[in-house]
Amino acid sequence: MQRRQILDAHKLSIILQRLALEIAENHGHFQNTAIIGLQPRGIIVARRLYQKLKEITGNENIKFGELDSTFYRDDFRRGSSPLVPNSIKLDFIVEDKKVILIDDVLYTGRSVRSALNALADFGRPLKTELLVLIDRVHNRELPIEPNYVGEKIDTRAHDKVEVLWKENGAKDEVWIITKN
Repeated sequence: MQRRQILDAHKLSIILQRLALEIAENHGHFQNTAIIGLQPRGIIVARRLYQKLKEITGNENIKFGELDSTFYRDDFRRGSSPLVPNSIKLDFIVEDKKVILIDDVLYTGRSVRSALNALADFGRPLKTELLVLIDRVHNRELPIEPNYVGEKIDTRAHDKVEVLWKENGAKDEVWIITKN
């Protein structure tokens, strides 16, 4: 197995700042926009962007939530052990709001599809956008493309992208792990 670092803490910080500025440019002061992190791995990206957006816009009342789509996954009943859902923290209705779904890595698109299905239980958004820290570009199984991308990388199907965060006891880093 071979590990190759593609982003370090400094580069991640720059990317998150750029993404926050890009979102702020498109959504102003977030009067009708909500940020929703996808459990489990998108929530750290979402939380970091949420803090940066509050600083950039001066708006302390940006709607923020965390969505789990475990029960909407197409592989929910296929494994030998049951999947365990994460908590959902969504204390607002998304009806007629602009929603930005945030995840760490976009690969096949299946997680985003399940998140869109889960989101529908909270209302019908006016518009839904997708932000991903890493877009793996190839091997997409569904026609899902992000509106905002931190970094596009070219990987093979059996590669793994590992995003590490200080909130989980590691250094902020992104690695590609290749099986030999």
